[in-house]
Amino acid sequence: MNSMHVKRIKTVVVYAAILALGLGVGRVASRVPQWLTPAYVEGDFQAYYPDAATKVVLYGTKTCPFCQQTRAYLSAHHIPYSDVDISLGGKGQQDYRSFGATSVPVILIGNRRITGFRQPVIDAALEQLQRTTSR
Repeated sequence: MNSMHVKRIKTVVVYAAILALGLGVGRVASRVPQWLTPAYVEGDFQAYYPDAATKVVLYGTKTCPFCQQTRAYLSAHHIPYSDVDISLGGKGQQDYRSFGATSVPVILIGNRRITGFRQPVIDAALEQLQRTTSR
């Protein structure tokens, strides 16, 4: 092989490595906001529950895939919840804005506010809710 071919091969390998590194960084970078966001925020959310029996409220939209995942998950586990579509405006949208949230879904479970579909965090909140309500 002459030096011209070796140089081209090295150039192709370097470009491929840069591309692979860029794709890897892109995948990791898209997850950074979730890593920096706390799993949940604790607070007194009683004013947001529609009645004393409802202990789970989902703020979302009909078109959000993560909201759809959350609905499917809660329904599959027979968890009763109030579904608030924030795109319709009104009190639901006002409540959502009062949280300072910038994305959906926002899920209230007992004294926890969870942003995003995070199954382990939702499970932990549901377990905590069950412990506090069964006392």
